[in-house]
Amino acid sequence: MRVFVTGASGWIGSAVVPELLDAGHQVVGLARSDAAAAALTAAGVEVQRGTIDDLDSLRNAAAASDGVIHLAFKHDIAFSGDFQGAADADRRAIETFGDALAGSDRPFVIASGLFGLAQDRASTEQDGHGPVTSTGVAEARRANAELTLSLASRGVRSSIVRLAPTVHGEGDHGFMATLVGNAREKGASGYLGDGANRWPAVHRLDAARLFRLALEQAPAGSTLHGVGEEGVPIRAVAEVIGQRLGIPVVPVAPEQAGEYFTWLAGFIGLDIPASNALTRELLGWEPKQPGLLEDLAAHYG
Repeated sequence: MRVFVTGASGWIGSAVVPELLDAGHQVVGLARSDAAAAALTAAGVEVQRGTIDDLDSLRNAAAASDGVIHLAFKHDIAFSGDFQGAADADRRAIETFGDALAGSDRPFVIASGLFGLAQDRASTEQDGHGPVTSTGVAEARRANAELTLSLASRGVRSSIVRLAPTVHGEGDHGFMATLVGNAREKGASGYLGDGANRWPAVHRLDAARLFRLALEQAPAGSTLHGVGEEGVPIRAVAEVIGQRLGIPVVPVAPEQAGEYFTWLAGFIGLDIPASNALTRELLGWEPKQPGLLEDLAAHYG
């Protein structure tokens, strides 16, 4: 299968690409820089230069492919305060892919998120569907996911992979790496309140395998959970970081969250466990890589 991948040189994409190649697929990767293009070429990938704003380029690449995996997202502007701008660009790209693939029954897989799906229980693949009637970070991402799923009615084998907030592994620069850096700077590894709130987690290699399985097997309109562990207590995360760095582990009062956790303050206290049961049943996906705490102890800090 000839597969067009956006975000092919990113944290998740750089794991998805070898997963696809090892399975015998041909990969065309979107590259917005010379460095990304060189990395993809070295990996044996055909390079398509451009960004997710180059809609004609996206349309042509999708039309010439047997399937699309869309991983690119404007994280740079999202984390600098313009999440809506990043979500709008993502939506335009999804609409473009939908138009290019309509009526073909070819697969289209996107990365989405798990925030804000359920309360007081682990979210499932059945949660978070229907009209999006409010605004916010989680809602904007969910609206784009629902748009993707709706393409099934237009003859696209569309599916979404809701990724755990921490996709961990050696070389991670995301949430966990930020917590480690923050702890080192503060001289203490903190958790909010009693630290009992839980985050789901997945190793990037397990996530990459799920994207491949979605491309190859997922029925049209499938919602999948890229979750290796249903919920890891944040206090346990702080304890491993403290042990790894040789620093004290301390509770942080809610009124001090902004000072201690900076931009992570709005996320670190969330209790967002998520199930992967339906995904495993549908695709036979079984996470095999190390869990978050084991990975933290081995590769972070």
